[in-house]
Amino acid sequence: MRELQFPLGVNYWPAGKAMYWWQDFDAAEVEQDFSRLADARFQVVRVFLTWEDFQPAPSRVSTGCLNHLVAVADVAANCKIMIQPTFFCGHMSGVNWMPEWMLGGPARGRFPVISGGRLRHAEIRNFYSEREIIKAQQLQCREVAQALQGHPALWAFDLGNESSNCVIPPDRQAARDWLAAVVGELKGVSGLPVTIGLHAEDLEEDRKLGPADAALYCDFLCMHGYPFYLDWVDNPLDAEVLPFLGLITHWLGGKRVLFQEFGVSDQILQQEYPGEVEEGGALYYRKALHLLRSAGMWGAFAWCYSDYQPHLFGKPPLKENPHERHFGLFKADGSPKKAVSVFQELAKEIKGAADRCGVCAAADVSWLKGEDPERFYDNPLVELKRLYNACKGDSPQCM
Repeated sequence: MRELQFPLGVNYWPAGKAMYWWQDFDAAEVEQDFSRLADARFQVVRVFLTWEDFQPAPSRVSTGCLNHLVAVADVAANCKIMIQPTFFCGHMSGVNWMPEWMLGGPARGRFPVISGGRLRHAEIRNFYSEREIIKAQQLQCREVAQALQGHPALWAFDLGNESSNCVIPPDRQAARDWLAAVVGELKGVSGLPVTIGLHAEDLEEDRKLGPADAALYCDFLCMHGYPFYLDWVDNPLDAEVLPFLGLITHWLGGKRVLFQEFGVSDQILQQEYPGEVEEGGALYYRKALHLLRSAGMWGAFAWCYSDYQPHLFGKPPLKENPHERHFGLFKADGSPKKAVSVFQELAKEIKGAADRCGVCAAADVSWLKGEDPERFYDNPLVELKRLYNACKGDSPQCM
C-alpha cells in the first residue's frame, strides 16, 4: 500500500447505474468518473463488490466480474488514483443485497432484502457461523486477491460495509474466527492491509464485532458517521460527532482510524440551508474535514461520488430511500458541487506542508481519562451519550 499522509477518498457508484453497474459494466464510464475524481485531487476510490454479481454460487466467482474489477484497477492506475475493494456487499443505502444462495427461510427484517432483482421476504444466512458460507467467502477473497495481485492501483482490502445490518455474529468468538479465516485468506495471497467498514451502530449496540475485535486481525480500523441518523445528536449537521466517533473507535481498538464514510444529503441541506444547498454542503464538509484531521484521523472518505440519474429513482434503493438520490459531491450530470472545492483546497494544503496532526493520540481526549474500554459494551448507547456530553463539555469543539 502506498502510504498517504491524510488520504482523501470517495465512495463510488456510477451516477447512471448505481448498484447495478457490474451487470452493465462500461470501462469508458469508469474512466470518465475516475478522471473527474483525479482532477478533484481524490487519492482513493472505495468500490463495492456486490456479492450476487461476484459470486453467483458458493463455489463460483464470476470471471466476468473479476475482469471488470481488474479493468477498474487499470483505469485507476492510469488516472493515478488507488482503489479499496469492499467485499460481500451486502448492505448498501438501506437495502441488503444478497445472492440467492445466501437466503434462508421466510422472514421480514429491518431492511429490505433484494435478490435476483426482486424483493425477498427471507432471512439472511449467518456467514459468521455457517462453515459452508465462510469457505465461499474465503474463495471470493482468494480469487479477487489473485486477480489484483501486484496491481499498482490496489490500496487496501475491506471486508464489508456495515455488515451488522445484514447479520450479527452469534458471539464474539465466532466474529474473531471469521476475521481470522477471511483475513488469513487475503494475507496468504497479498501483503496489503485489510480493514472492515464499521459504523456508528456498531458503537451504539454490542453487535459482537466491534473495534477491539477488528483490531486483532485488521491493519487499521474504519468508522462511518452521519449525525442525522443518530437520534442522540440534536443537530443533523453536527460535524463534531464525527471525530468523536473516530476517537471512540481508536480508544476501543487501539489502531489508527480511517473515517471511511461521512457526507450529507441535499434533502438534509435543504431543510437547514433553504435555497443555499451547495453552500451548506461546502460548509459541512469544510468543518468535518478540519475536525477529523485535527482529531488525528488517518484519512477521510466522502459519501459519495455522485447524485443518481432520475431513471434510477423507481428502483431499489432509491425508491425506498429518496434521500439517497442526492448525496453526491457531483451532480448527476457530472458537474461538481461547491463541496468539491473543499477537498481540492485541503489536498493542496496537505501537499504543500507537512501534516502536523499526527495520529489519534494528538487529539485532546482528557474526557476519556479514567474510562475503561473493557466496560463500554456493558451499556454502549448510554456510554456513548455520556461520553459525547463529556467530550463536548471538555472542549468547545470536543477536541
